[in-house]
Amino acid sequence: MGSNAAQSLRNTLDLARHAEKWGYRRYWLAEHHSMPGIASAATSVVICHVASGTSTIRVGAGGIMLPNHSPLVIAEQFGTLESLFPGRIDLGLGRAPGSDQVTARALRRNLASDPDQFPQDIMELMGYFAATGADQRVIAIPGAGLKVPIWILGSSLFGAQVAAALGLPFAFASHFAPAMMMRALDIYRARFQPSEQLERPYAMLGFNIFAAESDARARLLATSMQQAFVNLRSGRPTQLPPPLDGYESQLARPRRRCSLTCSLVPPSARPRRSAVRSAHSSNGRGPTN
Repeated sequence: MGSNAAQSLRNTLDLARHAEKWGYRRYWLAEHHSMPGIASAATSVVICHVASGTSTIRVGAGGIMLPNHSPLVIAEQFGTLESLFPGRIDLGLGRAPGSDQVTARALRRNLASDPDQFPQDIMELMGYFAATGADQRVIAIPGAGLKVPIWILGSSLFGAQVAAALGLPFAFASHFAPAMMMRALDIYRARFQPSEQLERPYAMLGFNIFAAESDARARLLATSMQQAFVNLRSGRPTQLPPPLDGYESQLARPRRRCSLTCSLVPPSARPRRSAVRSAHSSNGRGPTN
């Protein structure tokens, strides 16, 4: 809160080291642009920073916004990461810009880049990780022949359909898009097609958890996220605001429900039964340990 990118990146590595020590298996970073409170715009660079400062935990993108990039460039970046940290890299892919539309135009330059080409871009990217063919002229080096696990991210039904059709694991952003969660999971499971990477559906859900020395302190800390969420949804993203006592009571009920549905904030908020039931589809290890 009120810090800068350099300190945030140091804090990110410190948290990853603690997560590794506590037994967590994954630590993901997300691509965002032109947002004052998020320092992971160069996502693959931050992944390298975290992976180089840890030893066993998987580090990945949650995710790379593929329409912002050439699939070949992403294959080369994550092929490089996999070569540096073998068996520890995950690649989650999303189709949102990770920014506002003005920033998206600045990122893509050529507006012919179409988010609706997302499935085709994924297949192109997967092709660069496959073994090199005899007549293949464009090769990802490093990348070709490496088994980098690919996940599809989503906050709507589209991502669920893509993940199911391609037989890939699916990570749903229920921490900020809870309304679609159950429908997305149902579609993913019902339409899943087995693939070389995955034999049966595997889903992961985003969930906000706030913990502190006391319930009252945890509820106070949660108001920082609530304020940030409201600011973002209001079109004015900011750095993470300091906690504000009584802030939750100021929120209109629909906005409060939206920001807290998939959050655990003691003492009154508890995980929804639907969220807990959905999480039971996994064993906690994922398709790749």
